[in-house]
Amino acid sequence: MASLPPPPSDGIGIANLPNQRHKIVAKRGAHFTVMVVGESGLGKTTLVNTLFSTELSPPKSYSRRHHKQLDKLTEVEIIKAELEEKQFKTKLTVIDTPGFGDYVNNRDSWAPIVDFIDDQHEAYMRQEQQPQRKDKIDLRVHACLYFIRPTGHTLKPLDIEIMKRLGSRVNLIPVVAKADTLTQNDLFTFKQRIREVIQIQGIRIYQPPIEPDDEAAAEHARILSEAMPFSIIGSTEDVTTADGRVVKGREYLWGVAEVENENHCDFRKLRSLLIRTHMLDLISTTEDLHYENYRQGQMETRKPGESKPRKFENPKFKEEEEQLRKRFTEQVKAEEARFRQWEQHLIQERDRLNKDLELAHSAIKSLEAELDNLQVGYGRGTNRR
Repeated sequence: MASLPPPPSDGIGIANLPNQRHKIVAKRGAHFTVMVVGESGLGKTTLVNTLFSTELSPPKSYSRRHHKQLDKLTEVEIIKAELEEKQFKTKLTVIDTPGFGDYVNNRDSWAPIVDFIDDQHEAYMRQEQQPQRKDKIDLRVHACLYFIRPTGHTLKPLDIEIMKRLGSRVNLIPVVAKADTLTQNDLFTFKQRIREVIQIQGIRIYQPPIEPDDEAAAEHARILSEAMPFSIIGSTEDVTTADGRVVKGREYLWGVAEVENENHCDFRKLRSLLIRTHMLDLISTTEDLHYENYRQGQMETRKPGESKPRKFENPKFKEEEEQLRKRFTEQVKAEEARFRQWEQHLIQERDRLNKDLELAHSAIKSLEAELDNLQVGYGRGTNRR
């Protein structure tokens, strides 16, 4: 009987497990879902295309964005693509949220976004409860980029409200859009104010883990944490700098704002966080923290197999309900006013008829009196004869 060869001198082979894991991951590829949230015109589509060096979504035309003002509802758009680099494939899903923050009244504009995130956790949990779990559809959001308008002041109440709701559900990464519209001093002050508001308001944002056994990785994580919120310049156009270099950036009269120049913006830090160094941590944090928190909360309040209660607080339905209620109230008031007019008319008509009736009675009594007088006069004349 043949026997296995003796173990090599370097051990029994447990240390080869990472290599085995690498082969499995390389064969399966990866799946990554990123959501972009922010007002229109902040460069969300441009940044996504710049991050992944491909046109995942064509640039939007904002010349007609005001033609949909009657909808007043945040939409959710899903863009899917498959990227390949050095024979490693990644299935990328980008969740866009057009319509958010674009109206005068933005009450509950975050509801479709929050509901979408919760619905993906719910859908995945339902699939895990099925007998067959081989082909599960997973659209759980691994990272959410929240775009902050570069006002130079601080966060708006709408920003604070939705960031609070997103931070407890997803890995929230705040970014300052169009950072090239601010000076370096204004940008530094603006980012400092945002960090203070985030701390005071208790907003949870993603923090890269600091590994104590790897000083280089720990220092890189500290740099990324200190850079939040990331200042971003998005551009897919090639421009030529004064020294002849061809770079991605935006050209101005004073020079070129380079996308990948760390003296100009934090694009490289954001790309490192999302793709190069912490993509796996974003995925595992979604699985082990945010999904488990949702699952635990649902298991504590629902019976096994029970479906999720439906929400009837959709802002669109609420607005329609308010409009119908207002219209109904106006119609009731109009009918009541009309009924009052009819009542007044009937009272006036009744008084007129009663007056006419009294006049008729008076006329009849006059005629009866005249008839009696005539009869009396006639009787006296007969007696004289």
